[in-house]
Amino acid sequence: MARAVTLAESTRPEDREQIDQILDEIVARKPASSIRVGISGAPGAGKSTLIESLGRHLLDLGHRVAVLAVDPSSGRSGGSILGDKTRMPTLSTSTEAFVRPSPAGRSLGGVARATGAGVLLCEAAGFDVILVETVGVGQSETAVSDITDLFLLLIAPAAGDDLQGIKRGVMELADLIAVTKHDGDLKTIAETTASAYAGALSLLRPKHGGYQVQTHMVSGLDGSGITELWEQIRSTHERMASSGLLDSIRAAQNETAFWAELMANVQDAHIEAAANDRSLGELVELVSRGSRHPRSAAREFWDRTH
Repeated sequence: MARAVTLAESTRPEDREQIDQILDEIVARKPASSIRVGISGAPGAGKSTLIESLGRHLLDLGHRVAVLAVDPSSGRSGGSILGDKTRMPTLSTSTEAFVRPSPAGRSLGGVARATGAGVLLCEAAGFDVILVETVGVGQSETAVSDITDLFLLLIAPAAGDDLQGIKRGVMELADLIAVTKHDGDLKTIAETTASAYAGALSLLRPKHGGYQVQTHMVSGLDGSGITELWEQIRSTHERMASSGLLDSIRAAQNETAFWAELMANVQDAHIEAAANDRSLGELVELVSRGSRHPRSAAREFWDRTH
């Protein structure tokens, strides 16, 4: 399982061919569908803590849970801490769960390039609930909605007023909102925050007609609200499946994934070609000295190589 995901991110042609063959075989077999949930939220919202608590609840219900957690990559070294397993001790050690942290790499969408393939591989391995944790909320960190069925947005107490606490564009992607840390000294503040976001949601058009976005209060520490949150996820997913909406969403996601992968392949090919072009270094030097504008230099290189 882990080997297959690694192969998906490899640059060796023989590895790419192998993973492509595996994915095609899985698609042809049409494995049992899982409930795919994307989970995002600003740093400090308690994503890993909530996932650990939710995962424990799902294991108690008899589910097999896979967590694909994407960590931000360093702009300098390209490395990632990949510390999600240490924050999910129960899921990391359970034989009925699978936790896979991956670096985001060059991806700006909040999910690694191979995460979509990872979801399919986890389904084929028999995991019936797939949780995809993104690197955090930002203007470009919404790609998780293109590989999951439901988008769960986590809000920390006192994150700001109902419109400024988080980007409106991300709120419009949410199928469910959960205000975290509903415990201890933050309990009252969490209730106030939940009320504010419920008011903000009343001003937004629902993501899917007829599916009103619900706001929940949860605590990853004491587990309060976790049962109700999962029941909302399960029932919403069931309604989406029975109405045919889920099939439509996944069909659109498959098409989006095709174009995204095609563009990624084009980018990789150009980066590889550029690395072997000696004249590229000259253009980079001119740009760094301020003698050429990046746009005109890039256009010159493009026109010369195509």
